[in-house]
Amino acid sequence: MSADHREQQPGQQGSRIDPHIGRYARRAEGMVASEVRALFAVASRPEVVSLAGGMPNVAALPLDQIGDLVKDVVSEEGPAALQYGSAQGDPVLRELICDYMTLEGVQAGPDDLIVTVGSQQALDLITRVFVDPGDIVLTEAPTYVTAINTFAAFQADIRHVGMDDQGVLPDELDHALTQAAKAGRTVKFFYTIPNFQNPAGITMTAERRARVMEICQRHDVLIIEDNPYGLLRYEGEPQPTLYSQGDGNVIYLGSLSKTLSPGLRIGWALAPSAVRAKLVLAAESAMLSHSTFNQLVVRRYLSTFPWKEQIKAFNSMYGERRDAMLGALTAMMPDGCTWTRPEGGFFVWATLPEGIDAKAMLPRAVNERVAYVPGTGFYADGRGRASMRLSFCYPTPEQIREGVRRLVGAIEGELDLRDTFGPAMNRHTEGSQAPTPDLP
Repeated sequence: MSADHREQQPGQQGSRIDPHIGRYARRAEGMVASEVRALFAVASRPEVVSLAGGMPNVAALPLDQIGDLVKDVVSEEGPAALQYGSAQGDPVLRELICDYMTLEGVQAGPDDLIVTVGSQQALDLITRVFVDPGDIVLTEAPTYVTAINTFAAFQADIRHVGMDDQGVLPDELDHALTQAAKAGRTVKFFYTIPNFQNPAGITMTAERRARVMEICQRHDVLIIEDNPYGLLRYEGEPQPTLYSQGDGNVIYLGSLSKTLSPGLRIGWALAPSAVRAKLVLAAESAMLSHSTFNQLVVRRYLSTFPWKEQIKAFNSMYGERRDAMLGALTAMMPDGCTWTRPEGGFFVWATLPEGIDAKAMLPRAVNERVAYVPGTGFYADGRGRASMRLSFCYPTPEQIREGVRRLVGAIEGELDLRDTFGPAMNRHTEGSQAPTPDLP
């Protein structure tokens, strides 16, 4: 047996850590732990104030009434609830979701959408259906970390388009599309979170939305509009959805994870009929059918519960926490720090003084008993080292203020180091053993 042949044997591949490493598909190379997930173990410690995870405060739900809904589904619809269902989703639930979307100005019929396991599965199915290895996917910069992981898993060429406080920069978007066309490259879609963006908290203005729509229509590029936070508005006026302005070139993603419960895993995609049919086939191959039980619980919730009042209650609670975050940042953050001022959603994007690396600072912050997500997790190309995402949705206002106080202590410690030894970006080079957020 030749040496070359022996090297190709499955048993001869891999490493001591993972003996199967030589068997994985190339797409698995893009499957890496997100900086958000890596923080959960640390952030869940009781002594740590977590400004990291975007977990909604489900404890604010009337849990006794939710329990009654679950009990009623079991007692009255048990045989159906515990059976297989349709990959497109329960038809009555789809009708109720259409009613839900009217609050966002979206008009659609139940046949136009597919229910998904959260909007994250919708994003996975869309990428599965549209993206071949090497295809370009455009996103805002920064953008949702798990969207990056999804696109990378399907071997997309992820390219970012910059933002300011009004949303994505239209000229940069137009330039990126023009350059791709000149190079003969395929741009499969532009992914955007126009309302209270994760992680930046920015809302795209009406003028920007119109320009984005015009640019993408001119370049014949699909838009993926992800809108999980749209009804969580604490000030200002709602902006028109891109879907409502489109002409068949927008797929709209929605979710009840933020306005009801992430544990029920109910999201949806609203898509042109031919695309929707492909998504249903992709869903069937991925998981056969959704949880009928969860769908019937949510169906009962939307049809019998005063959910609009519950959203108002959430907005009051989250708005108070947003105000606590912004007030604490204004009162305590050192000179040179900047941050966004979200009108809704869960997140503030903060940028540190020159020479401070948020990722390198994280171990110091954890030692101060506060957690955040470094900005590098929200870019596909390593940018964002000076920034961090701060979440205000889960901790109480008192915890938020204490968390910011601890965060300021960490920043001041890094400022002392910078002034003594130089910027963190010079002290920690790419590929070094600098601390990372992958803590136990």
